[in-house]
Amino acid sequence: MEKFISCDTAFEKAKIVLFGAGFDGTTSYRPGTRFAPSKIRAESFGIETYSPFLDKDLSDSIENGGAAVCDIGDLDLPYGNTVRVLDMVQKQAETIFAANKKPVMLGGEHLITLGMFKAALAKYPDLLIVHFDAHTDLRESYIDEPLSHSTVIKRCYDEMQKHSSNKKKNAKSVRIFQFGIRSGERAEFEFAKQNTYLCKNDFSTLADILPIIKNKPVYLTVDLDVLDPSEFPGTGTPEAGGVRYGDLLRATEAIAQTANIIAADIVELNPMLDSTGISIALACKYLREVLLMI
Repeated sequence: MEKFISCDTAFEKAKIVLFGAGFDGTTSYRPGTRFAPSKIRAESFGIETYSPFLDKDLSDSIENGGAAVCDIGDLDLPYGNTVRVLDMVQKQAETIFAANKKPVMLGGEHLITLGMFKAALAKYPDLLIVHFDAHTDLRESYIDEPLSHSTVIKRCYDEMQKHSSNKKKNAKSVRIFQFGIRSGERAEFEFAKQNTYLCKNDFSTLADILPIIKNKPVYLTVDLDVLDPSEFPGTGTPEAGGVRYGDLLRATEAIAQTANIIAADIVELNPMLDSTGISIALACKYLREVLLMI
């Protein structure tokens, strides 16, 4: 099995476990994200293991502060059975959490987040979500389907409500923090005003949430369409007016330095839509940085 560059630590010794979930069964516009995990691995050998931004190297030993990543490959997912796919993702994440390691998942479409999030929430009942995306993903349903890439953050919100440790019916505390958002239905933005923290278009108010998430367990979910299509055209639903790669990198670093990122996913690369390979190269580099940051 081809592994992401330098992610060959044995599972028993690893701090982070990388796996792929190449599912695009609810994609509403342009499918193809199912091919992203394998493409990222194959193209990772075109980048260096060393990060000048962080002055860290994926090949550093554990004793020298290396990331110690074990790439276990992709789940063999059954297309046409969304519920089973999510269950398989959840079980894989549960296995990783049970071994006291941090899972990092490659999509695939954004709905796969829900499976791993359920496993994370079971282990960390007070879990927070930091969500980078062009889209709100807060619909109640899409074409009468509650399980969709367009509904994933709303489904995560629902899970939080079910498992809330706060028994006071009228007490509200924001646990979902959304950045880069520039697309969605009016009803989604209205819902966000009452139930999430939402920063439109960019990361301009990121500093405001850092005291809130400090040392807290955080699930980081990154839809790469948060980036401007001029830098990242290889995605199924591109949205003009996105952030730059450097902004995404600095925002991610700020979260990693402040919170306890216990799990992360990177989703919505569609390698079929960018013949130049630029989008895949960006995804590879960003994944390297995330692995080193957490």
